[in-house]
Amino acid sequence: MAPRALWKGQLRLSLVSIPVEIFSATKTGARVSFRQIHEPSGKRVRYEKTVPGIGPVKSDDIVKGYEVDDDEYVLLDPDEIEAIKLDTKKTFELVQFVDACEISPLYFNKPYYITASDDLAQDAYRVVRDALREAGKVGLGQVTMRGKEYLAAVKPCGDGLLMETLRYEDELREADEIFTEMEDEKVDSDLLEVATSLIDRKSAPFDASAYRDKYAEAMQTLLDAKIKDKKTPRVRADDDGTDAGDNVVDLMSALKQSLKEADGKKKKKAPRKKAS
Repeated sequence: MAPRALWKGQLRLSLVSIPVEIFSATKTGARVSFRQIHEPSGKRVRYEKTVPGIGPVKSDDIVKGYEVDDDEYVLLDPDEIEAIKLDTKKTFELVQFVDACEISPLYFNKPYYITASDDLAQDAYRVVRDALREAGKVGLGQVTMRGKEYLAAVKPCGDGLLMETLRYEDELREADEIFTEMEDEKVDSDLLEVATSLIDRKSAPFDASAYRDKYAEAMQTLLDAKIKDKKTPRVRADDDGTDAGDNVVDLMSALKQSLKEADGKKKKKAPRKKAS
């Protein structure tokens, strides 16, 4: 089954706009998952949205509430939330470029693939990809997906582009809060030499295929054995039905015009020389 795009819009580099689609770079289907079963009846446990004194409620009757005081909420209609205008809902503009090593690993959150939406967009897409690769830079911008605006970094990845969402600064906890009890003292030089030698001996290029989820494998082995064992308790849970781009025109002209505008802004910011 073909993956479904999580976002469709324009990847913009100054005056150049490229129709693109964003896909998740991770998958969850490889992991063992369970259903909760009510053992006495053999039926699936379901979770209903209920209100005290009223009971189960319809999803259409539920709105978002923001707590302003104890048990006091400001209510927001879904249409009001949807009406918030953000350019990043349909446009992902690369507004800054940095060296990849400048971004701490603490900020990286989740990877996504960016692809060109159609054949006409591929030329411009390749130009951005190769320019990032040649410059050794990562592009930064913001994009809105699934009701949240993300800070994101874009970099070359094989034949395409990889986007990684980044955490905002206020989402990170200060390290000093955690390491406050750690005293900064020199370590024994002999111990340090042995530890360094051990690291050198075990150093090798990273190979993700060399690592496996041993717990998931052991769980799958257990499940396979239970499935083959006819003495394993089984139930049949009956389903009761309650489950709820624009085309890029004259790319070179657009890039040159963008470069002129960028140079113009730099000249305006340059300090004036004092008269001698």
